[in-house]
Amino acid sequence: MGKFFRGTAAFATAAAAVVALSGSAEAKPAADEWDGCPYGAVCIYGEGVDPRNNPNPTHIFWSYGAHNLSNQFGHHWVYNNQYGGATASLCNGYNGTNCTETIGEGWGVYRDLTPVNSVKLNRP
Repeated sequence: MGKFFRGTAAFATAAAAVVALSGSAEAKPAADEWDGCPYGAVCIYGEGVDPRNNPNPTHIFWSYGAHNLSNQFGHHWVYNNQYGGATASLCNGYNGTNCTETIGEGWGVYRDLTPVNSVKLNRP
């Protein structure tokens, strides 16, 4: 009789774990791509490009921290499609130094990237 209760308790614990895991998966926010910029990323579009007409970012950044740029001149759209309050900064120095502007979650800016040498993705 003791083995029956232990087996039933183990089954109930396993079932509760499956329910808990499936519940957390359902709690994730729905993916929302914005003109080719994947949900959770920061994207830069080509010089003078309107993302609505050409939804193909030239740069897609996924990881937190600094991302150095090269040969980015003129005006570009930069879109922060991260979630959970994460921000992105435009920095005049390499390696995320001398940051001059912060872009909030879900916002895009049209900026001259000539003086910008890095984009930094910031944890919330």
